[in-house]
Amino acid sequence: MAYQFLSDEWVAAARQLREEAGGQGSAGAPVKMNLVITDVPFGEGTVEAHMDSTSGEVDMDFGHLEGPDVTVTLDYTTAKAMMVDADPQAAMQAFMAGKIKLQGDMTKALALQSGTPDPELTKKIQEITAP
Repeated sequence: MAYQFLSDEWVAAARQLREEAGGQGSAGAPVKMNLVITDVPFGEGTVEAHMDSTSGEVDMDFGHLEGPDVTVTLDYTTAKAMMVDADPQAAMQAFMAGKIKLQGDMTKALALQSGTPDPELTKKIQEITAP
């Protein structure tokens, strides 16, 4: 079954897939990151979420963390390209085009690029994501 990216159902299914993968891949450098995702095609149009890799695994959920290292604001299409398609070029192109705004420690955000995604988990995430 496929769910709309960042819907409650998608987040629950993606969390389950990450748990089943048992920490495969590397989260890169430890970082606490708040996300503001704009132009979301449902709800109020903005999703506030967070990503925390300080445990060595990536934990993503709704809401913001206290004392993040960095806050990233980006549009829905860019977030989907980065999180579902695992396209590092999309992130760099969006950043250079001003579509990604960073507040806080930019080096922490860039250090995430050093992580090694699990290709099997990436494929499963893509399968549960509606076009």
